[in-house]
Amino acid sequence: MTKSASAKPLLLIDVDGPLNPYAAQAQRRPEGYTTHRMRPSGWFETKPLRVWLNPGHGAELRTLAERYELVWATTWKGEANDWIAPHLGLPELPFIDWPKMHGAAPRGTFWKTQYILEYAAGRPFAWVDDDITSYDHEYVEQNHLAAALLLHIDPRFGLLRPDFDALADWAAAL
Repeated sequence: MTKSASAKPLLLIDVDGPLNPYAAQAQRRPEGYTTHRMRPSGWFETKPLRVWLNPGHGAELRTLAERYELVWATTWKGEANDWIAPHLGLPELPFIDWPKMHGAAPRGTFWKTQYILEYAAGRPFAWVDDDITSYDHEYVEQNHLAAALLLHIDPRFGLLRPDFDALADWAAAL
């Protein structure tokens, strides 16, 4: 896993759901989003992948970078730096290089959760993802001694103003 040392808490960012509201109505791009056609290495369909991104999210994340170390926590892994970051005006970010994707997970948790804790290595973190459940909250509370904010993002809408506010408030309260 790719890591860097910092005194800031981590902000672990999923792409599909939080940044790309893939579950929005198929023919109705959400307001503020632009459509991009992409072919990341894991995409084997004949048509390119449709990705909706909101350029305003880049500014929000750059502001949060004053309080957080931003890290990709997505199946896009390092390709998020090639395909997503440029459209949001983000610099190259470290990423979690999942040892295994979509595998078995402890106690009904999302498959990423165990690796999120491994990557955080005892550091405070906030995590935005559309697959976070109560099992993940419970697992993190029992297995991570530092502060953690798990923020479930509705994949129909992506990150919204209250989500950015919650992330800023949580970091300020540390």
